[in-house]
Amino acid sequence: MAGAVAVPAPGPSRPPGAPSGPGAPSRPPETAAGPGHRPSDTAPAPARNGSVRRIAVIGGGPGGLYAAALLKRLDPDREVTVFERNAPDDTFGFGVVLSDETLGGIEHADPEVYRALCREFVRWDTIDIVHRGRTHTSGGHGFAALGRRRLLEILHKRCAGLGVDLRFRVPAPPADALAADHDLVVAADGVHSATRQAHPEAFGPAVTEHRNRYIWLAADFALDAFRFEIAETPHGVMQAHGYPYAADASTVIVEMREEVWRAAGLDTCDPAESAARCAAFFSEALGGRPLRGNRSSWLAFRTVTNSRWSHGRTVLIGDAAHTAHFSIGSGTKLAVEDALALAACVEEQPDLPAALAAYEAERRPVVASTQRAAAASLRWFEELAGYVDQPPRRFAFNLLTRSRRVTHANLRLRDASFTAAVEEEFGCRPGTPPMFTPLRLRGLELRNRVVVSPMDMYSAVDGLPGDFHLVHLGARALGGAALTMTEMVCVSPEGRITPGCTGLWNDEQALAWRRITDFVHTSAPGTAIGVQLGHSGRKGSTKLMWEGIDQPLDGGNWPLAAASPLPYAPGVSQVPAELERAGLDAVREQFVSAARRAAAAGFDLLELHCAHGYLLSGFLSPLTNHRTDAHGGSLRNRLRFPLDVFDAVREVWPGERPMTVRISATDWAEGGTDAEDAVTIARAFAEHGADAIDVSTGQVVPEERPEFGRSYQTPYADRIRNAVGVPVVAVGAISSWDDVNSLLLAGRADLCALARPHLYDPHWTLHAAAEQGYTGPGAPWPLPYAAGSRPPPTGRTDGPGPRLTLG
Repeated sequence: MAGAVAVPAPGPSRPPGAPSGPGAPSRPPETAAGPGHRPSDTAPAPARNGSVRRIAVIGGGPGGLYAAALLKRLDPDREVTVFERNAPDDTFGFGVVLSDETLGGIEHADPEVYRALCREFVRWDTIDIVHRGRTHTSGGHGFAALGRRRLLEILHKRCAGLGVDLRFRVPAPPADALAADHDLVVAADGVHSATRQAHPEAFGPAVTEHRNRYIWLAADFALDAFRFEIAETPHGVMQAHGYPYAADASTVIVEMREEVWRAAGLDTCDPAESAARCAAFFSEALGGRPLRGNRSSWLAFRTVTNSRWSHGRTVLIGDAAHTAHFSIGSGTKLAVEDALALAACVEEQPDLPAALAAYEAERRPVVASTQRAAAASLRWFEELAGYVDQPPRRFAFNLLTRSRRVTHANLRLRDASFTAAVEEEFGCRPGTPPMFTPLRLRGLELRNRVVVSPMDMYSAVDGLPGDFHLVHLGARALGGAALTMTEMVCVSPEGRITPGCTGLWNDEQALAWRRITDFVHTSAPGTAIGVQLGHSGRKGSTKLMWEGIDQPLDGGNWPLAAASPLPYAPGVSQVPAELERAGLDAVREQFVSAARRAAAAGFDLLELHCAHGYLLSGFLSPLTNHRTDAHGGSLRNRLRFPLDVFDAVREVWPGERPMTVRISATDWAEGGTDAEDAVTIARAFAEHGADAIDVSTGQVVPEERPEFGRSYQTPYADRIRNAVGVPVVAVGAISSWDDVNSLLLAGRADLCALARPHLYDPHWTLHAAAEQGYTGPGAPWPLPYAAGSRPPPTGRTDGPGPRLTLG
């Protein structure tokens, strides 16, 4: 995908190649190929890989040309041929944006190309977000762009000067034919790669087409900033991404949901008419000036991944191997970085198989991270209509941080005044980070937005919480989080996951829990403690986690019950009994009895566990509910029993105490619960009186395929919060206080629940406050711990400087 990067790389504006962040050490910049890959005029030449003598490059885009130039420059005796089916001056798209990191790699790999690029660049450092007649400007972002055609001319000249054989208007022979008489075939043949399509069994491609439509256009004047323009039309919400790439030209990408595109009649327009209509939609931003195309057509973005990037002597680079949505990173940037890494690995490794393996091992994690960020950005724009009613500054902050690569702290470093205005609109007191603002749920005021997430400890005996639970929960309650949640507390012996699970099915257990809640309220005043009630359903009667997660007990099993008689792991797990009417009524009463005991035990909040494939979750998911009665079939029917339990519990739970519901917002499996279903489920519980929705995902079926990554579940919380208007708890690989601040300030969550960070550091919240220099009421240190509120001094590791230096 030729194109633009529509979000800056993390870090403040800085010279190309400079290390990022305050106080960054002085060191040579890392190229896109990784630390140490700096083939330059002055660097010592690595030992050459003598096995790669003849190289064919399929595709004369920037990635293919740059790979050819580097491979030839590193060994002038190589024979390098580039096959390009188009003419030299044929190109699609308009501007190309390259990051500082990419430019640093180019500078060290080929200073001549770097100098030529620098002479052409248009630079700017501000982003304008225009929405409902208001422009919000954020500075400190640092972009550099040039025309795609000019970039190609620079690379053509460099290749020709090095002796690369450039063959224009010549379709490349198939990769396997080229591999017969070449040592290396570089397939840089784009998103529709014929090489990839010819060998699907070798590369294992997956291509996902997305729901937005977009078109690349240009304006014959230079915008003075990177500009996001939102147009709310009678047909729906549209957006334009624009940036200058020359003194007299700007790229303008117009994007919208497919249904908006069709409603506006753009699906029947020819390219010229599309450009004219888009110019009319964004006439104010363009000052009434026209837009023009360049063989422009409406496209749906396609995310390309491959299980493998090489096959024999053939290797994929750029869009042939992977794509990332234009709103975060251009195909040009990734392709150039691929070329740098490939050339370095060919030089460093003893033979071609080792070089291709090293190239893929090096680039795949970088590309995967970029694709995760790009996917988050893409989804944000797909759901743009759900954000347009946000307060104006929050909307702008949300847009800037949509990919999770730009964060609250990072944006404050770039533009402190903009970030301060967003914080003020959010309601932060002066000097108060967003995470330390209070939140009220019914009669409970939480002094900050941090929750210790429920974590099963599997350390009870006969459901009785003991000293371990007192110390575990007490330590985390002392650690500063506003709300500490218990593990899933089971409503019956048969509702346990393992023999080590806690319960609330008898009064002895309630008294043991009272001991813990009394400790929290007495020793950590102002801290709330919540109970999560649940029933294991078909996932019960299993071993302790560390003995074999989800594996049935070797003996002493108890009978299981579920929505349908479907074992969790076929051939391994027990087959549960399908609950009939009497069984449904009995389970509901078990929840009610447990809720009464929880209230008497002094819990401040109750959460109903309807996630992770346990009993109530099993009713919600079509993958686990195959019933044909009133509790199966449609989502409305599948909601019936979980809502029945919720209503019964809410009736006995004290009215001033809040009640939340945890759901799995996606099953991560085909045919299961999806994001649309999750909105419907959340809305139903909210209408029945849920004070917040705790939005988790997955763990419903063993064949799930989660998209793991930092904060990977938060888009589902975001979607529910903005679609339903109910407070949400975000969970899922939230690990830093910067993430928490960013999620809250962007309006993606009201509370953030963290599990593993609180296992690593029970005082995570207090330490987050100390690291941000916050000492206010949102994070008071317990009086016995007050002396530890500052980091202890450490021994010096630096020696005294020299007294005298002689030349």
